[in-house]
Amino acid sequence: MNGAISVVIGTKGGTGATTICVDAANALARNTSVAVVDADFAARRSVAVLTDMVRPLDVSRTSANMAIATKNKLTIIEMAASIDGAFTIAQKDVESIALNLIETCDAIIIDAPQPFAAAIRPFVVRAARFVLVVEPTLLGLTNARLVQIELERFGVPRSHEVMILNGRVMRREVSRGDIEDALGLKAIVELPMHGDKKYDRSIEQLAAALMVNPIGKPLLELKPSSSAPIGDRRGSRRRPEEMPSAGESKNGAAPAAASIPAQTRQRDKRDQLKTEINDELTKRLDFNDPTRAVDDAGKMAELRVQVGEVVSEIMGNRTDVGAAEDIAELRQEIIDEALGLGPLEDLLRDPTITEIMVNGPNRVFVERSGKITKTAKRFTSERQLRLIIERIIAPIGRRIDESQPMVDARLADGSRVNAIINPLSLDGATLTIRRFPERRMNSDDLVRIGAVTPELVDFLRAAVEARLNIVVAGGTGSGKTTFLNVLSSFLPPSERIVTIEDAAELSLAQEHVVRLESRPANIQGAGEIRIRDLLRNSLRMRPDRIIVGECRGGEALDMLQAMNTGHDGSLTTIHANSARDAISRIETMVLMAGFDLPVRAIREQIAGAVDMVLQLSRMRDGSRKLVSISEVVGLEGEVVTMQDISRYDQNGLDKDGKVNGSFVFTGVQPMCLKKFQEYGISFDVTSLSKMKVKAASW
Repeated sequence: MNGAISVVIGTKGGTGATTICVDAANALARNTSVAVVDADFAARRSVAVLTDMVRPLDVSRTSANMAIATKNKLTIIEMAASIDGAFTIAQKDVESIALNLIETCDAIIIDAPQPFAAAIRPFVVRAARFVLVVEPTLLGLTNARLVQIELERFGVPRSHEVMILNGRVMRREVSRGDIEDALGLKAIVELPMHGDKKYDRSIEQLAAALMVNPIGKPLLELKPSSSAPIGDRRGSRRRPEEMPSAGESKNGAAPAAASIPAQTRQRDKRDQLKTEINDELTKRLDFNDPTRAVDDAGKMAELRVQVGEVVSEIMGNRTDVGAAEDIAELRQEIIDEALGLGPLEDLLRDPTITEIMVNGPNRVFVERSGKITKTAKRFTSERQLRLIIERIIAPIGRRIDESQPMVDARLADGSRVNAIINPLSLDGATLTIRRFPERRMNSDDLVRIGAVTPELVDFLRAAVEARLNIVVAGGTGSGKTTFLNVLSSFLPPSERIVTIEDAAELSLAQEHVVRLESRPANIQGAGEIRIRDLLRNSLRMRPDRIIVGECRGGEALDMLQAMNTGHDGSLTTIHANSARDAISRIETMVLMAGFDLPVRAIREQIAGAVDMVLQLSRMRDGSRKLVSISEVVGLEGEVVTMQDISRYDQNGLDKDGKVNGSFVFTGVQPMCLKKFQEYGISFDVTSLSKMKVKAASW
């Protein structure tokens, strides 16, 4: 036998792909042997339920992963019964099953919500056809086109794609002809609503189509199988930080001396090939506009499709590219370099990464969960890295050159960017990207991750509503901006809020928000607009609240004056190691304003303006916590006096290296309670006593 493999892909959730797989398999099983492979690693076990084979599969399972059960001429292969099981699948086991099914079954149907996963690669590379299940809606058509793009990146030719039009939706938005024209595919069958009298006949028609033209040889080149667990990889490639570096082998040992030159030669050959293809791509398309990478999503998607088609055409004539994964990875790298941020695109698509640090073209580090690791990503040259930096800063009117070798910028998603080049950076251009999650954190998220307690959140809500002036202090990466965003969510929607930042990164949910951003000097050294200039101007804009993203210089004086002249309820952040240090830092920054003010006058300004200092800290395990809430009491002599309302007491680390500790209430009566009453803010101070009480130390 030589079983024909069909990979069935639901182009979006709810298209009914799994039901279609099972119904087609049942129709085929009446006359011939057929296998259905459930490759859904979310472990919903839909195939097992629809075929009523949950119990036989569980009986046959000897480990946490794959199970095989047979009923008459129908064989069911369940890749994983749980998400944990998916992480123990080895490719050599999958390949063994694939080869066995090809020899013993006439037809093999893969239910593949993720057709590019490494775990089903032995099936994918031998597939006779890729069946797209499409709904006749605009969303269905759009998602089908995205699946086609992914198939192209994987190296699947269009001749191996077919389409099923699932008409089970009540409202048809797009005609069959329009869908076929848009996708360049003919529908092999159009399924009516499930239960319609024509449904069974359509399934029979589909089953017959799946038996046509069984493939006789692999569709794509298949590398020798590896026994490495497939769950350790993302899609068809491993995470960058899991790739062995040039100085170690896969098992962590030092590589043989002869292998290093081979790796270098292969890398150089790949870089040369990319350069040749990029040169050819440049001849065909215009890449002179540096703003294209941050253009609107529609234009960007259109450009990616256009470039992808040209790259596919160019690479289709090459014989030295390699196997399917090599083709797909190289194609994606070229597209990313042409339109995006090159080697950084993969990292930017990873939501678990919070920081990307590029130390020259050959060293790229990332931070996950507070831990820094080195990746295998690299730039082909210093020139490519500089080009990526230019691509980031050009759309927002910033520049970087030898006369101004440092720059702060932002990405379209709000991520903060800092770059520094020669002659200040001695080992090549340095790029740092501070990532922010797609969904900004709220107070519930902070409670969930243990950064704060519900009682303290309620207290801070009342403090913001009662128009207290709050300074959020902490070290680099301690979460100041995130916490400031959370505090801003407590601002009343009826108030006019002005935000002032070096590089805009605050994201407020309120409607009446004015966002201001400073501007560096131009190439002639003119046109600079500083934060303190914007702060002074904001006082003429009738603000109810002023939020300064970060005070780091003379603008601290203007901020204090604003807080002391009727603009209470303002928020800002500063870098400091403790609440007491935060007061000293403000004093120092006021002196940086260039005015010869007496120290006592400055401290009087601070004592009269700042109501509360929130100290954040990044702990040893990478977590962030609100380590203290300190209230500014007043001025005694020439000393600004403060009292702690709460703090975080750390009690070492547990066996997993996680911080042990608890949030405690000092028992001090907050002076701001009077202001809460004046503004009619409801807050039960006894709620703080529900926390562990520990006397304040003075």
